[in-house]
Amino acid sequence: MKSPLKLIALMILFGLLILIRIFENELFYDPYLQFFKSDYLSIDSPRREIFKLTLFTTLRYALNMIISLGILFLIFKEKSIIMFSFYCYSIAYILLLIPFLYFVFNHQQEDYYLFFNVRRFLIQPIFLILLIPAFYYQRLKQ
Repeated sequence: MKSPLKLIALMILFGLLILIRIFENELFYDPYLQFFKSDYLSIDSPRREIFKLTLFTTLRYALNMIISLGILFLIFKEKSIIMFSFYCYSIAYILLLIPFLYFVFNHQQEDYYLFFNVRRFLIQPIFLILLIPAFYYQRLKQ
């Protein structure tokens, strides 16, 4: 990271990820935000609009993915890394959306912890946290 513009751009992109998290209640429809902040093991699953929930979860995932791809591009400057990351994000979305929808339709109290973690992978930029060290390690090995 030699360029001050690159550092500023990275700070802006990380700032956008932080802003998505800070304003999640205002930006996205997600009744599970409050549900999992409360004592969710002793209360029933919240009322939800499944289509709207899926749409806003997809929107949040897409925003996190686009910003994360921008961060990866600024750090590594390799098209192959961006394409590989895009495919990973796309496949992960499909593989995570299936159990997410299963848990939304079949909400069982014993599945809440698993649902919480599947949902977290969809709404948080966890893949970015995994991909940066992986690509950095790969670059060190070359």
